[in-house]
Amino acid sequence: MPSIQRWPEQGCALLQLLLVATFTQAEEPVCRQRGDPENPQLSKNGDIMLGGIFSFHTSWNDRQDTYRQKPLPLECTRDFQFAQAMLFAIEEINNSTEILPGISLGYKIYDACGSIARSVSVALALTNGNEVLSALTEEPCTRPAQVQAIIGESSSSPCMAVATVIGPFHIPMISHFATCACLSDKTKYPSFLRTIPSDYYQSRALAQLVWHFGWTWVGAIRTNDDYGKYGMSIFTETAQHLGICLEYSVSFFRTDPPDKIQKIIDIIKASTSKVIVAFLSHVDMDVLIQQLSNHNLTGYQWVGSEGWIFDSQIAAMDRHHILDGAVGLSIPKAHVSGMIEFILDVKPLNSSSNVMFPEFWETLFNCKFKQSKSSAGNQRECTGHEDLTGVQNSFTDMSLMPIFYNVYKGVYAVANALHNILSCNKTCNSMVQLDPLTVS
Repeated sequence: MPSIQRWPEQGCALLQLLLVATFTQAEEPVCRQRGDPENPQLSKNGDIMLGGIFSFHTSWNDRQDTYRQKPLPLECTRDFQFAQAMLFAIEEINNSTEILPGISLGYKIYDACGSIARSVSVALALTNGNEVLSALTEEPCTRPAQVQAIIGESSSSPCMAVATVIGPFHIPMISHFATCACLSDKTKYPSFLRTIPSDYYQSRALAQLVWHFGWTWVGAIRTNDDYGKYGMSIFTETAQHLGICLEYSVSFFRTDPPDKIQKIIDIIKASTSKVIVAFLSHVDMDVLIQQLSNHNLTGYQWVGSEGWIFDSQIAAMDRHHILDGAVGLSIPKAHVSGMIEFILDVKPLNSSSNVMFPEFWETLFNCKFKQSKSSAGNQRECTGHEDLTGVQNSFTDMSLMPIFYNVYKGVYAVANALHNILSCNKTCNSMVQLDPLTVS
């Protein structure tokens, strides 16, 4: 009994100790960096900084963590054109006398490598800065934001995660390809913006398209993420109102085990519907089409979302004509004078400050530098002076120009907002204290 009676006293003492520690920590007037610094893959200083988050790569190398020490950073094993489109817009604005005269835009662009966790990590780096403090300073933690806006990400789920984190800081995030209707909720994502329509419209239009052709008995496949879940939900609701019936509705994700994708193949084989509505990302369609080809599942009418329907790489993979006759909705065509030439001019990327240049160059020209960590004996050596003439790969493919244009529009939206905030005419008012809240 005596030991039991002492518990309240010990509990009180412990609570007091925790309170003292908490208030002491709260009153500490210094900022410390937690974790390792995140260095951008592309950067350039300017009077006003913009951030960029893209997935130059869409996967990472498998590895086994021991959980006995801190895991190593992700090792990425491709989407560089979007970043090039952002750089083109920034260079165009910096060389213009009509918008932000006398003000230069800089940038910090990160590779999220298809990882939501990494997207959040680099977004925080863009928000907080990336200085390594060797000693405690008296610098307050209420510093201005390091960037005035973030361009990216390309997918809905990473955008939801990043927009949730940076929303309280009022930093605008402008996506060029995240279409989930859920992102239109301003109570959850107050600073999220985009230059592409919401799936609220696309999903309804797809249902109308199916109804227009008289297809009332269909199957449905979606990506098992926010893009697929919300998009297919709106499609299903609209389809039911139009008298369209779904024989099956299944989902998968690119990292699912083979047996789960095999179950989807079995469902398609056993079904009686010959129309399949696929609300998939291009990466997931890559996985699915390989399995469909292995089983020679031809003769189906495919209806596709914008995530894959106009992707030329998907068409190139379809050697068994699985998707012949597919219909769907696409982003309107666009042309920006000089952008293609800028993207294909890879010579400026060859610089000592470009940390990702060697890997990019090796992938682009299928060669290896002499000191490359990934050098292979049967590949020719890179000189750094290779020419893109005659090269045909995903980087030289300009079929995604409508999305590049969306990136371009996002940068110009920020620049025009800054132009108005700084009261620019022939010159800009450099005394104005910029706040991301006013930019958004």
